[in-house]
Amino acid sequence: MSTFDLNAKRPLIISGPCSAETEEQTLETCKQLAATGLVDVLRAGIWKPRTRPGTFEGVGLKGLAWMARAKEETGLPIAVEVATPKHVESALEFGVDVLWIGARTTVSPFAIQDIADALKGKDQVTVLIKNPMNPDLELWAGAVARFMNAGVDPKRIGLIHRGFSYFGHSKYRNAPMWHLIIEMRSRFPEMAMICDPSHICGCRDYLAEVSQTAADLRFDGLIVESHICPEKALSDAAQQLTPADFSEMIRHINWRADSVDDPKFVKALKGYRNEIDQIDSEVFELLSRRMRVAENIGRVKRENNVAILQGGRWNSIVDKITAQAEKLQLSPEFLKTVLEAIHIESINRQNQIMNS
Repeated sequence: MSTFDLNAKRPLIISGPCSAETEEQTLETCKQLAATGLVDVLRAGIWKPRTRPGTFEGVGLKGLAWMARAKEETGLPIAVEVATPKHVESALEFGVDVLWIGARTTVSPFAIQDIADALKGKDQVTVLIKNPMNPDLELWAGAVARFMNAGVDPKRIGLIHRGFSYFGHSKYRNAPMWHLIIEMRSRFPEMAMICDPSHICGCRDYLAEVSQTAADLRFDGLIVESHICPEKALSDAAQQLTPADFSEMIRHINWRADSVDDPKFVKALKGYRNEIDQIDSEVFELLSRRMRVAENIGRVKRENNVAILQGGRWNSIVDKITAQAEKLQLSPEFLKTVLEAIHIESINRQNQIMNS
């Protein structure tokens, strides 16, 4: 069984092709990545859960043989995605060190339970669990619980943040929703959290930016897709880096210290945190006042039998506030997120008034 230690190194860097396509492509990519000296684990998709049938769905078992050879020739551990008990059995037969659970699998408690049951008694296996496609932390936490209940050592369970699908426009393929990751980390503070910038971005343009953000948020590592010839990749061509470009990006990421003991730093940090606490108190007092006004609006609407939602009003508020983004030195995306949360709470308050 594998002796791979998930927590032995920070940052932990995992890289390899989105999919193992040919033996030559798989081995050459893995060899070039190993030669950078920056990779701790090699990865490749063997079975690809595609949205539409008829697209490339992976090479299957022969890809495991290619990855096993890559492990033998580079000396690096290997990781593959599994979605069924049969995948687990085959991967372990070929000496796979790390199994990861994809976002499409995490959404299904039945599938997770089947995989967890397949791992009972295999106490040396390491499992990385991607967040579900939708922003539901209970599904993610539930998947963790199922593996722990099956006897998988919590020290051998890690989390992968690959972003969330949501309705709306974003420059990312999957919205990072960093605040949800902070919440998940608070639930499982001892588990390694790996960022998957490839699937968050969906393209190469923002990989370095997202990777640095992950480092700044104290992630424990990255899983980045790489291909010797990305433009010819059979899956996710736009988000893969050549091993050389991967090396360039990784070398420029600044993995900062968790803390320092300098008294000046501690004093300055405490002062700014006190300032934030005071501002937060004032902000939420204002929000409370705003909600009381929203309730008064609800009463007026109830008395006049008028619907809660008024056409055009919400859009005018969003346009007015986001137009001030540059002046406020805040991103339009952030302002929209805050406004949507306020809007939902205002509607809930008015609904309570209207139907009380």
